[in-house]
Amino acid sequence: MGAGKKINYFDYNWKSHDWLFLFLVGTVIGGFLASRFMANQEAMILGEATIVYLTDLGLSMPSIGELSPKEIFSFGGGFQLKYLFMLMSGGFLIGFGTRYAGGCTSGHAITGLSNLQLPSLVAVIGFFIGGIAMTYFILPLILS
Repeated sequence: MGAGKKINYFDYNWKSHDWLFLFLVGTVIGGFLASRFMANQEAMILGEATIVYLTDLGLSMPSIGELSPKEIFSFGGGFQLKYLFMLMSGGFLIGFGTRYAGGCTSGHAITGLSNLQLPSLVAVIGFFIGGIAMTYFILPLILS
């Protein structure tokens, strides 16, 4: 959309990485196959403190074969403006943060830390601080 001409951060030549399209297609197909044929049909086991915390936030417990609350990750919940905003802004922040940090959480935590890279340690500490802040401060404000 032209942002790469003004801001170097957005100057990315995606055509030089055309193999990523095949990777994306494989990811979507793999996710579909895993969800249809390899899904665990047992109820998820949560600790009592987690159940109380999520219930206090107004979220229901996942049913058998589900991993997330229906209020957020379902067609019924996803079309409510509050939950749609949460999903869209979360997706944007994950994409922006991955690019800004120079890699994803798993890449920094597994590969970066095993290579004793200081930037990966800083990134992983930031990921944990961000997760704790989201869980205990921002999420209760959003859901209340």
